[in-house]
Amino acid sequence: MKAILVTPDRSLIWSDVPDPIIKSDEVLVEIHAAALNRADLMQREGDYPPPPGAPEWMGLEIAGIITDMGEEAKARSHWKVGDKICALLGGGGYAEYATVRYDMLMPIPQGCSMVEAAAIPEAFATAYLNLFIEGGIKEGSTLLMNAGASGLASVVIPMAKAFGARVITTVLSDEIAASISHLGADVVVNTSKENIADVLKAELAAGHGVDVAIDCLGGEIMGKCIHYLTHGARWIMIAALAGTKTEIDLKNIYVRNVRIIGSTLRSRTPEMKARILSELVKRVYPKIESGEVKPTIHAVLPITEAEAAHDILYQGKNVGKVVLTVK
Repeated sequence: MKAILVTPDRSLIWSDVPDPIIKSDEVLVEIHAAALNRADLMQREGDYPPPPGAPEWMGLEIAGIITDMGEEAKARSHWKVGDKICALLGGGGYAEYATVRYDMLMPIPQGCSMVEAAAIPEAFATAYLNLFIEGGIKEGSTLLMNAGASGLASVVIPMAKAFGARVITTVLSDEIAASISHLGADVVVNTSKENIADVLKAELAAGHGVDVAIDCLGGEIMGKCIHYLTHGARWIMIAALAGTKTEIDLKNIYVRNVRIIGSTLRSRTPEMKARILSELVKRVYPKIESGEVKPTIHAVLPITEAEAAHDILYQGKNVGKVVLTVK
């Protein structure tokens, strides 16, 4: 089969690789679409290695059709050859085929295409993990979701809104603010004009302090913003695209009982990931099928144009997810 490999100069090529071998607890999936994540860029740059046993090529979420099954997968699951599924991978989605543990599969929601379904597993599982398991968000909570035009924010914002949260998000321009209006955030802060720390301070004074923050930026501004949260708030760090260092008033942290939580989906155990996917299907799929929460697709490119797809993410041009088609 073919897969996208990273060359020594960090460019991407569509190249021949060995066919995958199915383990007893796995299924073989013919991949129709694979969605991009920033973790793919980090892996390409050598900063985010795949977990043990995963292929060397990138790709954390796919949609496709089951073409073969291991004996344990047949015995312990309801899946069958020919089922259309989407799946969460440790890696290996930029390819024609992938092997996947049977409990890392989800059905394709009613009304979703293969392209839309490919954009669900990693992004929706990350959103669910950080909103509900790490963040403990509830109806009436206020969420800060930084980088409102990101692929993850395109899921987090409508998911939080669908469960009754109030959402504050940040963008870099009025044009970007307009482009994410469909996500339904309550407050959109253009940080080229406003200081987000000042906005959060005013929100707290007005009784709308942030209960949960999901931060992929970090950097200097994180330490300034974390002073203006509600008592017992959670600040969840999932990346540090704006810098890995900041200055924090520690007294503010313990006086307000604020928790700083580091969180990645990829580092979770298979059992934990299976739990997240199972809860997604039960709690979030009805909202996907009703249209309350839908993947936002920014661009669709063929797998042979993976480098151009990566460039969209590198340049920050996407509002929502970028997806590669394989079949």
